[in-house]
Amino acid sequence: MKIEEKEIEGVYEINLNPIEDDRGFFMRSFDKKILAEAGIANEWVQENHSLSKQKGTIRGLHFQYPPDTECKLMRVVTGELFLAIVDIRKGSKTFGKWTSIVLSEKTKNLALIPRGCTNGICTLTDDVNLLYKVDRYYAKHNEAVISWNDPDLAIDWPIKKPEVISKRDSNGMSFKEFKEKHGGLDI
Repeated sequence: MKIEEKEIEGVYEINLNPIEDDRGFFMRSFDKKILAEAGIANEWVQENHSLSKQKGTIRGLHFQYPPDTECKLMRVVTGELFLAIVDIRKGSKTFGKWTSIVLSEKTKNLALIPRGCTNGICTLTDDVNLLYKVDRYYAKHNEAVISWNDPDLAIDWPIKKPEVISKRDSNGMSFKEFKEKHGGLDI
């Protein structure tokens, strides 16, 4: 595994090392020891699997309020997606900044998103299967959405108009509203 920190502290892209032959490939997609040596020592409590059937599907920007903030370890097993990550941690030097990672079955990479960051996806192909581990349980009463296309965040999404988006994600709060109400997340 090659672990690379992105522009936002605690956001990592993890590239795997598949061994390929005429049968296909074998790879280790998770190694607690290697991650711990890189300072990533989360206890994963839940694994989620989402399928987005259509290219151009938007999900997010999702997060949970404290005490239910989550760290996520994400991997695409079929298809390809654009992952946007925004730092919403109170007092962070990159508060309000975003970064992105393209996750793909071809590149076989992962993304680690720390607590206090929100994330959203845009599918770049049909039939995107996304698996992700979380270190806190889902807390419906504490979930929230920031608008995926908020002009203050100015995320450079690969599309301007979603083909598919949920009502909840269409009605996410603005980043300005989030800042005025909360000032950021205490993690």
